Amino acid sequence: MEGIRKGLDKLILFICVVLFMLMTVVGTYQILVRYVFKSPSTISEELISYSFAWMSMFAASYIFGKRDHMRMVFFIEKFTKNAQKTVAIITEIVILLFALGVLVGGGSYITSLSMTQMTPALKISMGYIYLVIPVCGIMTSIYSVLNIVDLMKNSKEA
Repeated sequence: MEGIRKGLDKLILFICVVLFMLMTVVGTYQILVRYVFKSPSTISEELISYSFAWMSMFAASYIFGKRDHMRMVFFIEKFTKNAQKTVAIITEIVILLFALGVLVGGGSYITSLSMTQMTPALKISMGYIYLVIPVCGIMTSIYSVLNIVDLMKNSKEA
């Protein structure tokens, strides 16, 4: 299980680094052609926007995997350790259901609906832009299952 988590972590971090590097290079190009050559690029802004959206979705999956998302610890800390683990497991189940239902199910639906729509500047299918939603939903679901297994394993050890 830990191997799956580490592999997924490395993959997501690699994707985020590549996207950030792409945004940096394209942003520099955009500034250069706009202010130095007085000829603004039409595709660079759109490419940066979509890259940022993709990077944000991958980073959100990574954060859910690490369980570093925002939590109301002041409320949870009032419970016993056993109740805290139960709440943590229920939270992970809710995240899993959301990821499967909304991100994977809804994301797949919107991806298939938008395959015929083209982006204005890049002239690629919007379905490819929306594809990040079900992909990250699958990743979040995998992380959620791994988190549930870890929580269950830790509660048996305690």
